[in-house]
Amino acid sequence: MPRRKPQPKSTRRGAPTANHGEVGFGGALSRRESGPGGYSDEDYIVRTVPGARATKTYRCPGCDHDIRPGVSHLVTWPAEYGGADERRHWHAGCWSGRSTRGLTRRWS
Repeated sequence: MPRRKPQPKSTRRGAPTANHGEVGFGGALSRRESGPGGYSDEDYIVRTVPGARATKTYRCPGCDHDIRPGVSHLVTWPAEYGGADERRHWHAGCWSGRSTRGLTRRWS
């Protein structure tokens, strides 16, 4: 009788994996979503930043308020041409409401 190949210890049966519509980027899982306001026809890459990894203060373009260190939030950038200069940090609620209201802050 053939022996069954052991699974790696880091993989659990039924555990979510990165190949269900998500993209691995820099060790974190990212997903593609439509962009905000006037950019809804473009796809954006969206990555969650847990509070423990949020170490700087950022300005959310959705509400123009600070995202303080220790606060969980999202990082987004255009999928087609986005680089480090195009990344924006959003409150999760502001990103969720991006299609019903315009941007309060324009980035350059």
